[in-house]
Amino acid sequence: MRRNLIFLMLFVSIPLFAQKWAVKTNLLYDATATINLGTEIGLSPKWTLDLSGNYNGWTLSDNKKWKHWMAQPEARYWFCERFNGHFVGVHLLGGQYNVGGIDLPFGIYEGLKDHRYEGWYAGAGVVYGYQWVLGKRWNLEAAIGLGYVRAKYDRYDCPQCGEWRGSGYKNYLGPTKAAISIIYILK
Repeated sequence: MRRNLIFLMLFVSIPLFAQKWAVKTNLLYDATATINLGTEIGLSPKWTLDLSGNYNGWTLSDNKKWKHWMAQPEARYWFCERFNGHFVGVHLLGGQYNVGGIDLPFGIYEGLKDHRYEGWYAGAGVVYGYQWVLGKRWNLEAAIGLGYVRAKYDRYDCPQCGEWRGSGYKNYLGPTKAAISIIYILK
């Protein structure tokens, strides 16, 4: 799937090279050791297509797991001009995960402490953001998205070797995107 994501990003950007486009990284994902890369392509003066992907394949100490990959395409409408100012958009998201042995604060997903969950997820949402021009080719972006995600999971006793304890679905309504991105504009 990762190979398909890279191919799609190249396929989308090559035919539109004459258009303005950018590459970016989400600093919030970087802070969690999640490898991420995005590209955004200008389709018209007020429309862009953003495609980002991320991957975290690390097993943490004591065999704690926070592994996942995700792809998130997004269509954006810019109120002034593309790559500058306010924008709104719609996005899709999907990927796979393998998490467990994690004790999250405030009692969020208490089951993660003693169990491991493995599965896939898919969803959609809306986004609002703002992009600041820092220089001729550099921008900074902040974006927040809200939406719906449906996840399928298998549950195991412990993060490492546990017995299978069942499967199910989880529905989620809430934040689906949070980004503070540094962007390099290509012409």
